[in-house]
Amino acid sequence: MGDQTQNSKRSVVSSLSWKLMERFGVQGIQFVLQLVLARVLDPEHYGALSLMIIFVNLANIFIQSGFNTALIQNKDTTDDDYSSVFWVSFGIAGILYGVIFVCAPLIATLYEMPDVVVPLRVLALMLFPGAIHSVQLAKVSREIDFRKVFTSNVAAILVSGVIGILIAVMGGGLWALVAQTMLNVIVATVVMVFTVRLKIRFFCDWSRIRTLFSFGWKLLASGLIDTLYQDIRSLVIGVKYDSGTLGYYNRGKQFPQFIINAINGAVQSVMLPVLSAKQDEKEQAKSIMRTSMTMSSYIIFPMMAGLAGVATPMVQLLLTDKWLPCVPYLQIYCFTLAFYPVHTCNLQAINAVGRSDVFLKLEIIKKSIGLIALGIAVFCFNSPVAIAMTGVFTTFTSCFINAYPNKKLINYSYFEQMRDILPSFFISVIMLLFVLLVGQLNLPSIVLLLLQIVGGGVVYVILSVLLRLEPFKVLFGVLKGKLFAKK
Repeated sequence: MGDQTQNSKRSVVSSLSWKLMERFGVQGIQFVLQLVLARVLDPEHYGALSLMIIFVNLANIFIQSGFNTALIQNKDTTDDDYSSVFWVSFGIAGILYGVIFVCAPLIATLYEMPDVVVPLRVLALMLFPGAIHSVQLAKVSREIDFRKVFTSNVAAILVSGVIGILIAVMGGGLWALVAQTMLNVIVATVVMVFTVRLKIRFFCDWSRIRTLFSFGWKLLASGLIDTLYQDIRSLVIGVKYDSGTLGYYNRGKQFPQFIINAINGAVQSVMLPVLSAKQDEKEQAKSIMRTSMTMSSYIIFPMMAGLAGVATPMVQLLLTDKWLPCVPYLQIYCFTLAFYPVHTCNLQAINAVGRSDVFLKLEIIKKSIGLIALGIAVFCFNSPVAIAMTGVFTTFTSCFINAYPNKKLINYSYFEQMRDILPSFFISVIMLLFVLLVGQLNLPSIVLLLLQIVGGGVVYVILSVLLRLEPFKVLFGVLKGKLFAKK
């Protein structure tokens, strides 16, 4: 049993490390391309895109949530299951596209953005390739073959980014963002058609659909609740304020989200299939979850703390002064999103043991608390910053709520989890204080930014060595092994 546990831990660390490198490579390219677009386009363009994406994402939940996870979690998924889910998802995409097409003028009127009617109808076409891509990702996730995801994502980001920039430079405005967003999904889907062995037949087994749906509908409902909740702040800001404010809000949120998407994407991709395979062995499941949680927290805490510390000089240097109003939102979301990998580890463990009913109950509880906090912010404070601050409150309450069931399910209690992640949290806070202190120096933005980044990294590594943190030793061992292997 001990050897099996150690092998599982090594497998998770290796898979998670590879996936993290893949995600950060892809996210890095996307980050650079988005910086170029942000310098060319105005905050109002991003505000309009943010509004349209909300409604497309809500439609995507019905297409991609539930069935996708059910295909991964199910022990005996067959080619007929992939075919059945594909045709059902594609049919749902057609229905939802029709709804968005009809409702586009109403949305434009509500938000006083008459120019988004046609772009929204065009952008919603991405629902169809999204339905195909969802099944492709389920197949790849079951096989834990993330190189195919890397290939498709790099191709998609490069093609969509270059075309988006060309349209923006030519004066395309909002259409540059619409084209970039659509092509990102289309190209990724097309590439995976040639790399993923997915046998789709003109066949739909409704008995299997019902079986998968019995597990997946709770995740669909959870995903819908979560997406509505995540986007409701943008919806409120869009109605209460103007498109420029919405643009600043979402631009500030996007900086930490780039990092979180990389970490969370890696954790979700690795955790669910690995834990699903060990769902009947509590000891190994706990060991795998603990490894993933401590590793991801050790990586994400200093990144979020450092990003919050360097926000002002970074925005000045990368986006110019016109985007400085996004800095408060950026800092708020660094703290809001810092604990997301912890949430993900807990929730994926619940999914892996087949308790989607518990998952749904947790979502209802968390979102109810969040909506109460949002209501207080909207009615008691006339400030978009106050609306954003509600996320900080809810992320801490969610830590308690998400961790509670896993004491019983895999014997990993909340206090054990806090004991594992708090050392990384505390040295990240110390690093943040150092970075903020350096930020008081009167230096050019680029010099100040480099000094903060290098100094903060050195402080974090030194503290890791002095405290002998386990995640640091594991990462150092993995890096050393890779370098030695190359020699």
